[in-house]
Amino acid sequence: MLAWLLSLLPAAVLAWWSYRAPAAGEGQRARWLAALRALAWIIVLALLFDAPAGPRRAVPPIAALDASESWLRGSDSALWRRAVSAARSASSELLLFGDSARTAKAPPIPRDAATRAMPLAERALAVGRPLVLITDGELDDPAALTSLPAGSRVEVLAHPPATDAAVIALDAPRAVVANDTLEARVTVRAGELAVRGATLSLVAGSDVIATAPIDSLGAGVERTLTMHGRIQGAVRSVPLAAIVSAAGDVEHRNDTLAMAVEVAPAAGAVLASTAPDFDARFLIPVLRGAVAVPTRAYYRVAPGMWRQDGTLAAVSEASVRAALAEAPLAIVHGDTALFGAPRAVTKGSLLLYAPSADTIGEWYPAAAPASPIAAVLSGVPWDSLAPLSVSAGVHGDWTGLLTAPARSSERRAAIAGSESGRRVVTVGASGFWRWAFRGGVSRDAYATLWGGIFDWLTAERPDPRAALPADPIVRAGDRIRWRRGTGNDTLVRVEMRKRGAPRADTLALRFGGPGALAESSPLDEGVYEMRVSGGTSLLIVNASRELLPRRANVRTGAVGGAAPFGDQPHLRDYHWVYLLLLAALCAEWLLRRHFGLR
Repeated sequence: MLAWLLSLLPAAVLAWWSYRAPAAGEGQRARWLAALRALAWIIVLALLFDAPAGPRRAVPPIAALDASESWLRGSDSALWRRAVSAARSASSELLLFGDSARTAKAPPIPRDAATRAMPLAERALAVGRPLVLITDGELDDPAALTSLPAGSRVEVLAHPPATDAAVIALDAPRAVVANDTLEARVTVRAGELAVRGATLSLVAGSDVIATAPIDSLGAGVERTLTMHGRIQGAVRSVPLAAIVSAAGDVEHRNDTLAMAVEVAPAAGAVLASTAPDFDARFLIPVLRGAVAVPTRAYYRVAPGMWRQDGTLAAVSEASVRAALAEAPLAIVHGDTALFGAPRAVTKGSLLLYAPSADTIGEWYPAAAPASPIAAVLSGVPWDSLAPLSVSAGVHGDWTGLLTAPARSSERRAAIAGSESGRRVVTVGASGFWRWAFRGGVSRDAYATLWGGIFDWLTAERPDPRAALPADPIVRAGDRIRWRRGTGNDTLVRVEMRKRGAPRADTLALRFGGPGALAESSPLDEGVYEMRVSGGTSLLIVNASRELLPRRANVRTGAVGGAAPFGDQPHLRDYHWVYLLLLAALCAEWLLRRHFGLR
């Protein structure tokens, strides 16, 4: 409407100005000429503003079909067939979304390992047409639906309520000592109906090493259980699987979650803490997980009384002293001189971790000077980390971390190291555990710092493999992340064979700088044997996350708020308007000549 007002008013003024003073007896003629001139100006200005040429028209929607694997949970494709039929009824044009948004025919079986709506929203906004989403209601990013064009709607075909127990998380060491007891934390979840009388088993290879009953699990409820088991047998890489079994379970593909565990003949690292605290406890997952070193930990709970991590079995002080003496990496936390001069009672690399006794004042991480671990710390956001308590007098050949109090130029070293004969790192601070406890980038910084320290201390460990999988738990649809081993190669070739497959494939990994990770494409579910320069490893790809039970997070109804475009005709779209303009100008010229005007 505004475009037409801006065209009519100036056109009327211009036409009046052109024929404002007609000669005597020519008023009727002037009005005809002014009308033709006004019509020409209206058309010109309306074309200039691209004025609307009619009411808004209903834009036909596009059908968007969720192509994720979650339709098949319960091993029944009937729900998927209903979804395909609903999409065909909604529109003749079809978009598939899940891992990505694309134009394609509905497949016989959906295989996408994610349900992301954001790529679909971006594509809908690009064409300016509303969508009819056909989904089971389980989206990874339901908030993305608010950015769909106006007029979009969702049609949810929900899964029928059924009994389904699934293992959704497994937290266990990636490296253990043969015949040692390991601790695993397993999280299970129930589907739409409560689960009763389930059993959780921990299986290493073909051996059941622990079981736990689950009397009752409410609908949609998660529960975490701590299990202890012992892996016996030869030194090897073994699959460790948590398996839940329940009567009436409709989906067995999500009952198992597995990871690869390296079984070593002896501990690669021994930690002895005379003052157990969160700092000591948070070190163990980094050693066993990110660095994958088989680790034993001992805690002194009273003078002369020691307990082993995990089982809390009593251990003599002499046994702890002997374990430290033989360990390739010895970590002494608390009173570092309890067993005597640390360099005299140990043979391997050494980490001396003496918590600060100075509880007054907060020291904030400020910088990582040039050191053997500086490269991996180059991207750490120091200003987002929790403060530490730092002792004075931490010295070495190099400084790994500098700290400073708030609004002060004073600097104090929290970590120092030396390489005189063997590698030694001294830590004179406490409070690092807060970084891991906060999660997010702070937790990543914790793993990066201690991973860099342990990598440097264990650089000479007898693990010559050029590359190893970085994540303990991998699912179908996840990109595979790799960490570089002890070598310095930036290009590593991996020979990969899926168990039961007739041939092996070759994968090329490219690593950037120190501490950098490489990524490769997702793999199908299965157990893969990896061979790289220096040895072999095991990679277990679990079932897709789409098979895990979860509640629907969207409902049937209208969605979207972005205004659609291209659904209203405009004057420039019609060719006859230009002919009308030319006819008005020609008619005015002919009438002027007929009336004897110039």
